[in-house]
Amino acid sequence: MSKRSPIGVGIIGGGFMGRVHTAAARSAGGNVIAISSSSLARAESAADELGIEKAYGSVDQLLKDPAISLVHICTPNSSHASIAKAALAAGKHVVCEKPLATSVEEATELVELANKSGLVASVPFIYRYHPLVREARARISEGEVGRVLSVRGSYLQDWLLDPTDDNWRVSTDEGGASRAFADIGSHLVDLMEFILGDRISMMASVAKTVHPIRGGKPVNTEDEAAVLFQTPGGVIGTLFVSQVAPGRKNRLLLDISGTTESIEFNQESPEVLWIGHREGSVLMPRDDAQMHEDAARLSVVPAGHPMGYVDAFAGYVRDVYAAVRGEKPNGLPTFADGLRANKVTEGVLKASNSQFWVEI
Repeated sequence: MSKRSPIGVGIIGGGFMGRVHTAAARSAGGNVIAISSSSLARAESAADELGIEKAYGSVDQLLKDPAISLVHICTPNSSHASIAKAALAAGKHVVCEKPLATSVEEATELVELANKSGLVASVPFIYRYHPLVREARARISEGEVGRVLSVRGSYLQDWLLDPTDDNWRVSTDEGGASRAFADIGSHLVDLMEFILGDRISMMASVAKTVHPIRGGKPVNTEDEAAVLFQTPGGVIGTLFVSQVAPGRKNRLLLDISGTTESIEFNQESPEVLWIGHREGSVLMPRDDAQMHEDAARLSVVPAGHPMGYVDAFAGYVRDVYAAVRGEKPNGLPTFADGLRANKVTEGVLKASNSQFWVEI
């Protein structure tokens, strides 16, 4: 593929995430050729809304389009594995929404297939693409934080606060055995492990279903989960996720303490990194002149011009497309990272059910 030719993109799924992926694909220079959805009528409606030329009523039809070289999978969780498998078999590069699969076994198979194919296969852990996340990572890797001692992480939302709130993610048939942790805890763990360069090795957890009935049906997935963990590097910490936290819309926060300084990143205020010292803590703004190289790479507008979720998503997709063209962008999340999220999620449920420490 020529480095200058636009990548032919297919979008699978016409809901909210399909719209987000379409915008990011275009921002990254992709040529969005077609979209498919659960029916031809839904695909045509989404194509009309998004200005996409072709609409397909099935995934198979879209995968047969020779003009498409990469697909974005934006469908319910239970369909991810089968669609990703079919896309790889069709020779398409793949961006698959998380969770990569609803079981470790399926995710493992997808990693093996992706490795054998030589195709780019990625999961959009897009919070890695905030410039100040890369700054926090660089400060830790270069020793500015000192030895990391502890982490307090949380990801809070309120969109399922009331028992009348319902969504396909609540169902184990469509969403899988885990809901809150698979949906948002996966982002929290990926971000923490990415920044630390260290991984959870042992955990204990409690998962809780606040509303046992939604939409007249029993609920078997968790609304909240609390995790206590340790890493091989000696870090201890806590993680808490909730989709029933009033007033919290998308509050992903990491507070990391080292022997020299502390760092706090709040996704709802992504333009500022809090850096704590025993004497004289500071708020560090996004500013190329102050940041490490990998952070500055993702800073695509001048300091003082706010960047956010949309920019992070576009930055992620740019790196995916760069990888398709043969480049090796730093920090691109792969199917292996998706598998890692599946393993941690499985560990959370196992630890909660057993009330014992679980090794990851």
